[in-house]
Amino acid sequence: MMREVDFFDLGVAPYRETWALQGAIQKQIIDQKIALRNGETVAERRRDIFLMVEHPHVFTLGKSGDPTHLLRNNAELKELDAEFVKIDRGGDITYHGPGQIVGYPILDLENYFTDIHRYMRSLEEIMIRVCADYGIEAGRIDGMTGTWVGNSKICALGVRCSRWVTMHGFAFNVKTSLNYFDCIVPCGISDKGVTSLEQLLGHPVSMDEVKLKIRHHFEEIFDVHLDELSDLPELQKDSEIFKR
Repeated sequence: MMREVDFFDLGVAPYRETWALQGAIQKQIIDQKIALRNGETVAERRRDIFLMVEHPHVFTLGKSGDPTHLLRNNAELKELDAEFVKIDRGGDITYHGPGQIVGYPILDLENYFTDIHRYMRSLEEIMIRVCADYGIEAGRIDGMTGTWVGNSKICALGVRCSRWVTMHGFAFNVKTSLNYFDCIVPCGISDKGVTSLEQLLGHPVSMDEVKLKIRHHFEEIFDVHLDELSDLPELQKDSEIFKR
C-alpha cells in the first residue's frame, strides 16, 4: 500500500515558531521510533509530515555557515523589517520571505532509504520537475546543492537529520523579492546568481498553483499520498503562528 504522509500548510508564519514546531514533531517521531524498538505500546502514531509555509523576511545561517556572509548590520536589518537567526541545519546563509514557498518534510528516512545524499537529490528533483511544468529547464551544478537555472539558484536546500528523521528542507523562489539576496552571500557562493519563477517567466504566477505542483511531484518522488490536515494538535490557538 502507498504510504500516507500528513500535509499541513501553515500559510504565513514566523520563522522561529515554525522552527520550534519542526523540532517538536521531529522529537515525537524519534521518541516513537525508540519506543517501538523497545517493544513499547504507542497509543497514537505520529506519521511523517510535510509542512509548507511562507515566512516574513528572515536570514538564516546554518551551523557550518560563515557569519560574515551576512552583509548588513542589526540597524540595517531593522530597516528592512528582517531578522537574523542562527539555526541547526546544514549549509550557509540564505533568505526566506514573502513570495517564497518553503517546504519542511519531516520524514523518517528508514521508511524510504537511509541515504541523506539521495534525499537531497530527491528534493532537487521535485523542483526540477516543477520548473519543467512551466517550460523552464532547471538542473544541478556539480558539487553544489539546490536547483539551478543556468548559473542562478531558484531553490535552496538545507536539512538536519537525527536518527534518520529529517527537518528543515527547501526554499523555492516563486515571486520572491530578489533584492534581499543582496544583503548576503547566498549559500556562501559569491560567483552565482539567484532567480525566481516569475523573473524567468516574465509574468505573475499563482502561489497556490505552484504549491499543488510541488505536492504532486513530492508524491511522485517519494511514492506517497499526502493527506491534508485541517489542523495540527501541536499548535496552540494562541501561538504566534496563528497571528497571521
